[in-house]
Amino acid sequence: MDRHQIVVSDVIEPDVEHLLSAGLSAFNQQMSGVNDRQALAVTVRDPVTHQVLGGVTGRTSLGMLFLDLFYLPESLRGSGLGSRLLSAYENEGRRRGCRSAVLYTLSFQAPEFYEKRGWQRFGEVPCDPEGTSRVFMSKLL
Repeated sequence: MDRHQIVVSDVIEPDVEHLLSAGLSAFNQQMSGVNDRQALAVTVRDPVTHQVLGGVTGRTSLGMLFLDLFYLPESLRGSGLGSRLLSAYENEGRRRGCRSAVLYTLSFQAPEFYEKRGWQRFGEVPCDPEGTSRVFMSKLL
């Protein structure tokens, strides 16, 4: 009989995240000969307080740039700042040797923003609320 305890939580503890990341990186290195997983953040800061106002986070791994989170407060949208952040994010991915990039966004968020910048939809999955979908996108770098 299996006596392992399975625990469900809404909190990802830093030591748990580290253990999973290190284990996956070790497995990937064993299988591919490469261990290049690296976090990536591009932020915009207030010029006076230096407080982070928004930005982009994700990672690079095995020639791919992953975009996980992208947020700008409404007061900074429409100024071209989002395009500059995305461009800096993509450029760092290229500098790290990435050939392609992936992300998902929600249909009510910013798929058109990404499409105007060369990203292409490769899938959609319905989600809540009714009529909404997750939009999966990619871009060759």
